[in-house]
Amino acid sequence: MCGIVGIFSHHQASVLLYNALMVLQHRGQDAAGMVTCEQQQIHVKKNRGLVSEVFSQEDILRLRGNMGIGHVRYPTAGTSGNADEAQPFYVNSPFGIALGHNGNLINTQELLEALFQQDLRHINTASDSEILLNILAHELQNALQQPVDVHPVKHKRNLQPEHLFAAVRKLHQRCIGAYSAIALITGNGILGFRDPHGIRPLVYGKKHSPQGTEYMIASESVALDTAGFSLVSDLAPGEAIYINTNGEVFRQQCADAGQRTPCMFEYIYLARPDSILDGISVYNARIQMGRALAARIKKEYHHYAIDSVIPIPDTGRIIALEIARQLALPFHEGLIKNRYIGRTFIMPDQSTRVASVKRKLNVIKSECEGKNILLVDDSIVRGTTCQQIIQMVREAGARKVYFASAAPAITHPNVYGIDMPSATELVAHNREVQHICDIIRADGLIYQNLEDLIACVGQENPAIKAFDCSVFDGHYITGHVDQHYLQQLHQKRHQQNRSSFIRQSSLPIF
Repeated sequence: MCGIVGIFSHHQASVLLYNALMVLQHRGQDAAGMVTCEQQQIHVKKNRGLVSEVFSQEDILRLRGNMGIGHVRYPTAGTSGNADEAQPFYVNSPFGIALGHNGNLINTQELLEALFQQDLRHINTASDSEILLNILAHELQNALQQPVDVHPVKHKRNLQPEHLFAAVRKLHQRCIGAYSAIALITGNGILGFRDPHGIRPLVYGKKHSPQGTEYMIASESVALDTAGFSLVSDLAPGEAIYINTNGEVFRQQCADAGQRTPCMFEYIYLARPDSILDGISVYNARIQMGRALAARIKKEYHHYAIDSVIPIPDTGRIIALEIARQLALPFHEGLIKNRYIGRTFIMPDQSTRVASVKRKLNVIKSECEGKNILLVDDSIVRGTTCQQIIQMVREAGARKVYFASAAPAITHPNVYGIDMPSATELVAHNREVQHICDIIRADGLIYQNLEDLIACVGQENPAIKAFDCSVFDGHYITGHVDQHYLQQLHQKRHQQNRSSFIRQSSLPIF
């Protein structure tokens, strides 16, 4: 999970990019980057840290040009610990291409071997985003050597939209996994594309100014809203969009039409509630999740004598409020969040996540003392965070603490860009509900039903017939994910974690 944005403007793009990255900050807290284009010259700034930490006012002024792309990186286990893997990445041929990517490729080893042995390209980092960029560059170089139907308007150095669409078509044939990407083609325009399954989101919008129409491509519609752009549409699975320096927009389907299967976790946790993804309001989907959970509690857990419903901020709030409404129970803010601490789920390692919980949340004792509390969260992944929160609520004087999850039990690794790659880290893997309840030390545990969850989200857009629910059911819609692959991923993660621990342990203490 990362956040990406691309801008074509009639003003300096860096200001719009900065504002968009600020509202996409929830998608990545580890690093931020921006590349802008001023005629044939590019300007780059990227580093580790939050958007507000990476970019100064001087940086924004220096990043000149009316088009550019930006990226916020989501940290995963084994992150290198420096700025090398901050995006966008850049290659200088052909034209000079910068790319930001959200997602994860499955067949990275195969792609690496082909890049080195056949394409004669070299990779500088362990990031699959750099692989994606080099494949795009290689396929574009090949496409430029082939005849295409020339658009009436000549583009700089004879680059045609058809060249780009041919390159994306080849990329889709080579790359397996989840990916939404935005690329800046120096002196030519902005290219966006989405994987053939539409797992990771990508939206497109526009706004009118006195100088002409401006365009934005972004991970979520909220980035459009805050900059005054109107949502035009989501990119379809396998679709590419190209906006050239004349402000012309070209769109083309670059993969065989497949089933749109967006990631269910976007609606549960990843996306902001004020976003609309694939025609589905995240806010409304979470309200429906609350209603479904309330119905389940009323039917199967009515013996729980609940005095108060308390959300675990922030993603649990909308769901908890609807549960309280449906069950006619008091809703209280019993946990206060320190907004200067990031999202603990996307912290890069377990020790950091554990240490962050108490700094992030504090209990209001008067809302817990002597009461039976129902805590509501979006999901339970590793179990350690909710275990700590349950303990904090008990220490505040609660008689009983029940826990409700808006997501079903997460039992399988995620291989599409969310940091759940190892089944052994998942508290629900190969465990029954009562065992999980004992581990997190709750007095009762209520999971959302998968069929109910699909209905909650799907009713917002009946045209979507399926979602990527691999973390719940183990069905990987891209294929090429078997036990051998998952075992390799687990071993690689273990080695990365060990290397990261050794590097940190060897640092001097001042």
